[in-house]
Amino acid sequence: MSTAGRIAMLSLHTSPLAQPGSGDSGGMNVYVRELVAGLAHTGLDCSVYVRRWSADLPDEVVIEPGVRVVHVDAGHPSLQKDELYDVVDTFADGVRADLVDRPAEVIHANYWLSAVAGHRLKHELELPLVSTFHTLARVKAETGDHEPARRAHAESEVVRCSDVITASCVPEQHQLERLYDAPSERIELVTPGVEHALFSPGNQAGARRALGLGTGPIVLFVGRLQPLKGVDVAVEAFAALDDRNARLVIVGGASGAEGDAEVGRVMAMIDGLDIGHQVEFHPPQPHHRLGTYYRAADVCVVPSRSESFGLVALEAAACGLPVVAAAVGGLRTLVDHGRTGFLVARRDPTLFAAYLAEILDNPIVAAQMAFNAAERARRYTWASTARQLGEVYHRLADRVPVDCV
Repeated sequence: MSTAGRIAMLSLHTSPLAQPGSGDSGGMNVYVRELVAGLAHTGLDCSVYVRRWSADLPDEVVIEPGVRVVHVDAGHPSLQKDELYDVVDTFADGVRADLVDRPAEVIHANYWLSAVAGHRLKHELELPLVSTFHTLARVKAETGDHEPARRAHAESEVVRCSDVITASCVPEQHQLERLYDAPSERIELVTPGVEHALFSPGNQAGARRALGLGTGPIVLFVGRLQPLKGVDVAVEAFAALDDRNARLVIVGGASGAEGDAEVGRVMAMIDGLDIGHQVEFHPPQPHHRLGTYYRAADVCVVPSRSESFGLVALEAAACGLPVVAAAVGGLRTLVDHGRTGFLVARRDPTLFAAYLAEILDNPIVAAQMAFNAAERARRYTWASTARQLGEVYHRLADRVPVDCV
């Protein structure tokens, strides 16, 4: 019986070493970093292949025993995300060159760009391919965030040839089946986790002192500032609260081609609503510091147009923070409506405001939701995620890779 000892983890466009919350760095950075650490603790050896995004990066960085990040030259480091499709083959060439010296038993591709490279390497090296898309073009299109047609076509090709496609929740599994005809027997439900040593309930007053936030109700938004994440809905909902003692704390930076324009639009909206004195922008934070923000707040708002999972909602819940979230994707499985927070069926700021007020105006309800949220979040751990994926890898190491269908 063969075993999967070495895993080639592809993460072309975003690095586990990069600061989440700005540029193209977000939940996927956290996912890859925490996952490979968990896999290493199970005895697997993980090489994470990322595109060199800065000229001064070393060729290789060992994060911990069993985990190394390999920087692959593929186009100029300053290339933007929408330019990366043209360097996918160059990236795949670089990964293959490294695999000559350090062969892997399984390829695990994250996001569609990596999946295109992984699909090619699967056939060239006759290795099984695990694909985790994180977001899907056809899902985004349904909510008005259109992607290039080549992305949806590429995702379809990869789905047809992946030995395993991971879905973070049942809604994502259904999306893969409905929009991509993904074979149900090749979909594996692999739920992301949360690092409870960093994200756990704590003293709110102490957290506020550490951040210099003072007193008064705090509504928290954490995420990249781009249309997909809905920071504009958060701003309008906060304004509709009409609470002069409350503050909206926004943690994150401009992201993607529309990021700067979105920040400008939101700033103009804040000025127009005359709430500038109540809104604080904080730059992207090191991941471990986000726990302090969650503990300092009274409620977290997640008004995304789409979310395959929603790590912000899970991390907030793990810190005992009620969440008001859009009823989309994985958020529907993370937020237990009426128990750990509220799900909003429409992206209507007045509806978000009503649910925010329900929490802010009712301390007993808020306290019970905080307790329920922390209890529910305890079931999610990166250790269990890594164990499950490790079992998937080991099964694949015994199989002949599937052909394109």
